[in-house]
Amino acid sequence: MIPESNNAAVVRALRKAFDVAEFEDIRMLTAGLSSALVFRIVVRGRPYLLRVITRTDEMSDPTRQFACMRSAAEAGLAPRIWYASVEDRLSITDFVEARPFPLAEALVRLPVALRALHALPPIPMPKLGNYLDLMDGFIKKFQSAGILPNSETEEHFQAYARVRSVYPRLDSEMVSCHNDLKPENILFDGDRVWLVDWEAAFLNDRYADLAVVANFIVTNDAEEAAYLRNYFGEAASEYQLARFYLMRQILHMSYASVFLLIASSGKPVAPDANVPDFREFHNRTWTGEISLATDEAKLQYGRVHLNQLLQNARAPRFQRSLQIVSDRHASA
Repeated sequence: MIPESNNAAVVRALRKAFDVAEFEDIRMLTAGLSSALVFRIVVRGRPYLLRVITRTDEMSDPTRQFACMRSAAEAGLAPRIWYASVEDRLSITDFVEARPFPLAEALVRLPVALRALHALPPIPMPKLGNYLDLMDGFIKKFQSAGILPNSETEEHFQAYARVRSVYPRLDSEMVSCHNDLKPENILFDGDRVWLVDWEAAFLNDRYADLAVVANFIVTNDAEEAAYLRNYFGEAASEYQLARFYLMRQILHMSYASVFLLIASSGKPVAPDANVPDFREFHNRTWTGEISLATDEAKLQYGRVHLNQLLQNARAPRFQRSLQIVSDRHASA
């Protein structure tokens, strides 16, 4: 199950962490979209998580990944680390037995966890550029690939261009972010929240993490107000609400681009009128009923975000948020 090329590294890790040469049981975990190999292993009757990084590039840098994970573990946000080797690209941490995470409880606990995460010491930014620049690259690639007819996407790209023209990219406001807080990476053990898989963690706009999590747990305006109040420690200002709203639109366009590019292999796909409802799709993803492991699910997820962006771009709040953010930074 473990590639032969990694066997010696795994033995080194087991000896260093537990003074044993082998585990008693192993099971591969398939949740998530990472290229890393992830296993549940049992040593001396206790479960642990073994993670083997299979790709090393600027976005999968084990040095940054393990530094982020260690910082989060020390803050009580990530499971305890028993072993981590940059050279072997391998880590062993506590295994969290996840339980269902009720949305009402997540609405209270997760913004507090995000506030603690964003207060961690600054995480290095990859040389590839900042998050918004990276997303611009995916969006431009999606636009030029012609995966969907122009008639289906023209209004979406116009809306994104309007947001991009006013949304600030201020290095002084960057914080340590996870950047991939999908349900598989948010574990609730019935008592505490744990954040896992730090592959994409780096310095970023705080509203990115806030917007990703909100896709799954914020279902109306009242919940949005409570969610942001729990994060900021007070009621969100008009500017904070506008900025949060615009970041959500950036993510709708970004997620649509990434998932449609991956699922289609960059080739045109047939139009599909039967796109699931945004809220329903995210609720079923949160509970584990939907997995994004298949290309069909990825295509649906991309379309779900496109539809939500279009719906939001036609709402009065879209223009209002553009004006609020534009006015703030024009005056500055």
